[in-house]
Amino acid sequence: MISFGPMVRVFVATQPIDFRKGVHGLVALVAEGLGGKPYSGDVYVFRSKRSDRLKLLVFDGSGMVQESWPRKFGQ
Repeated sequence: MISFGPMVRVFVATQPIDFRKGVHGLVALVAEGLGGKPYSGDVYVFRSKRSDRLKLLVFDGSGMVQESWPRKFGQ
């Protein structure tokens, strides 16, 4: 289970991303492509083209955290 504070917002990208992007590429995507503030502490969720993997990006106060894992939806 993942828990966040009451002031944390979660943004889910509607379009798939290139999963070869690393932390710096995702930060640039959030800042330039989505108009967001990647260092605000909000959580940004991205999915792969096949929708079988997720990436989360969040600033935890000391650095960027990128979490990714495969998911099997519908099971």
